[in-house]
Amino acid sequence: MAGRPRRRARRSGGPDEPTPGSEADATPPPDPESVARTICLRLLTAAPRTRAQLAEELDRRDVPADVSERVLSRFTEVGLIDDAAFAQAWVQTRHRGRGLARKALSVELRRRGVDDDTARDAVEQLDDEQERSTARALVDRKLAATRGLPSQTRVRRLAGMLARKGYPAGIAFGVVRDALAEEGAEADDLPDPDLDGLT
Repeated sequence: MAGRPRRRARRSGGPDEPTPGSEADATPPPDPESVARTICLRLLTAAPRTRAQLAEELDRRDVPADVSERVLSRFTEVGLIDDAAFAQAWVQTRHRGRGLARKALSVELRRRGVDDDTARDAVEQLDDEQERSTARALVDRKLAATRGLPSQTRVRRLAGMLARKGYPAGIAFGVVRDALAEEGAEADDLPDPDLDGLT
């Protein structure tokens, strides 16, 4: 009785590992510092990142902490990582594009690992007048959609929209009152809502 054909010996290692004894198998593993530099450069090419974001990604890729610190320090030294520039650009972009106020911008920067002082310096680019002007533009865009609703509902919806973007209750309600008054509403018809419940 003929025997079964013999199976080939399995290669050791996973599908991504080189064949034992091959030239690729003889190649030493990549230098961790080189790996860390490559990871950082790829991420920075895709989009600006803070030092903390890069450190988190290096840690996720199991880059040793001392190697990560050396690479990040070098990138900071040569200007490839600049948290202050990141924060300033973030504030301008998010304020213009999304209409976010200083409070919301500060929260976003801290979530991205920007330290308190750097975040504070960045959001201070926006003054009260600029913030109020942006709030008014946001209200003007939404105003028509609230026509026909009771005054209380209009005020709460518009001021609530501003509160969710980080505007203080006083600014939010003041801007909404001004917009509705210019539209023809009498000041006495505009209620003072419970602003604590807007967020």
